[in-house]
Amino acid sequence: MPIRVALVDDDSTMLDLLRRRIQRGADMVVARTYRTAEHFLGELPELHVHVVLMDINMPDMDGIACVLQAKPKRPDVQFLMLTVLENPNYVFQALCAGATGYLLKSSTADELLEGIRDIHDGGSPMSRNIARLVVGSFQDVAQQRINDHLLTDREKEIIDGLAAGHMYKEIAAKLSISTGTVRKHVRNIYQKLQVSRRSEAVRKVYPPRSEGK
Repeated sequence: MPIRVALVDDDSTMLDLLRRRIQRGADMVVARTYRTAEHFLGELPELHVHVVLMDINMPDMDGIACVLQAKPKRPDVQFLMLTVLENPNYVFQALCAGATGYLLKSSTADELLEGIRDIHDGGSPMSRNIARLVVGSFQDVAQQRINDHLLTDREKEIIDGLAAGHMYKEIAAKLSISTGTVRKHVRNIYQKLQVSRRSEAVRKVYPPRSEGK
């Protein structure tokens, strides 16, 4: 079954561009497009999709507020934020609202398709420059949280990879270990942090910073 994707963006030109890019993927299809968050929410209960690409900066209701309402109603749907906003606060607001990925609109077609596949397969795709921005902004807080939770040096390397949006095979290649070993470390990290998902682990180690600080 192809990955069914819905697009939510108030820019019709961007919707057309995204549709054309997604049509390049033989394993996915654009099931529906929306110009407003309200229209999307109205059809959400009966909408047959796996992944939603959500813009953040939209009139009336922004994408983060939309995801906050949508995720509890459809926990089976994965929300991938697609935006021009390079701001760690938006990233964390989106993750806390229920999104599991964050890509920039400047991402290439291949990066977009890979991000859709990744989030559908249980990953949390994130543009690399956004990941670096987030990691840099929260490095001090993250180090304290890591120490508090007594993660090993290897587990610290693993959680850094998860925070950067890397897949298990990418982390394994970087650290010269097997994918199975990465999975074992991730299970240990989840147990120590008392979480069950990548996004929860990242939020716990890299918590949002309050506005004005």
